[in-house]
Amino acid sequence: MAQPASAPANTQEISHAQSILKEVQQYLDHYVVGQARLRETLVLGLLTGGHLLLESVPGLAKTTAASALANAVAGKFARIQCTPDLLPSDIIGSQIYNASAGTFETRLGPVHANIVLLDEINRSSAKTQSAMLEAMQEKQTTIGGARFDLPAPFLVMATQNPIEQEGTYQLPEAQLDRFMIKDVLDYPTLEEEMEILRRLDAGVFDSGAAEASACTLDDVRALQKYARSIYIDPAITRYLVEVVAATRSAARYIGPLARFIECGASPRASIAFTNAARALAMVRGRNYVIPEDVKDLAIRILRHRILLNFEAVAENVPVEHLIAELLKSIRTP
Repeated sequence: MAQPASAPANTQEISHAQSILKEVQQYLDHYVVGQARLRETLVLGLLTGGHLLLESVPGLAKTTAASALANAVAGKFARIQCTPDLLPSDIIGSQIYNASAGTFETRLGPVHANIVLLDEINRSSAKTQSAMLEAMQEKQTTIGGARFDLPAPFLVMATQNPIEQEGTYQLPEAQLDRFMIKDVLDYPTLEEEMEILRRLDAGVFDSGAAEASACTLDDVRALQKYARSIYIDPAITRYLVEVVAATRSAARYIGPLARFIECGASPRASIAFTNAARALAMVRGRNYVIPEDVKDLAIRILRHRILLNFEAVAENVPVEHLIAELLKSIRTP
């Protein structure tokens, strides 16, 4: 697909953005072994400000990746360990009475950071989970009737463990829809695991041994502005919207398989799709989106937005299979 003549960014902007992005990617490569898709997902979240939901068994570098991303951009990092007794005020903050002054003082919670890791989010109660909705959607919190803006950039990375369901609370659809991407991580290969041990012996992961940041928060804000200017042709916009809309009328596209889908994706998926596709094009060195960007993102964008029914669960039909079948049935522009 030829590059459109109407691409808005000039050569100098492209070169500058790519040089910064390359530094960030090299920083992540240094601390996260393997997990290429995870590193790509992190960068997409950084460029768009879209929140990320990561699912895997313990020990696959989710916390390391979040911390590395914050260090790479010289941002403030906060880790919130979700437990059943965690309260909303433990996340967003609260008002504390100062007896000596006779006044209430506002103490901001850990969510007021650039990169926030919600570790095992499904272990917190529904009330605590809902406390994050305002922060994730409006980029602000409300404490004692006063509004407090969150720092920019602001990115939430939430993790959940798929194998230990005792004492967990299923994330509601309204909460899931706030995450731009849901990524499912795999175990490293034998060679990657050997490389992890080699770097461990070399002290790469020791506290205090972190390298200098790859860029500043001002650089990130500039990258985000550039990502929004990436050209997306109307034909590709129509294509990605059709992919999203197909999840709501799946019978037209995948016939009998549609019986497994209880509810399709909302228009928020189209917004996330567009933002992520622009960012992915930028990561891959282009200032325009191509259909392959949409195809490569489809599962990550849609897997948590399609609600399957009991029959799908009983027959062990993965949502990823249904998305792949939908993509096959829609003509590529």
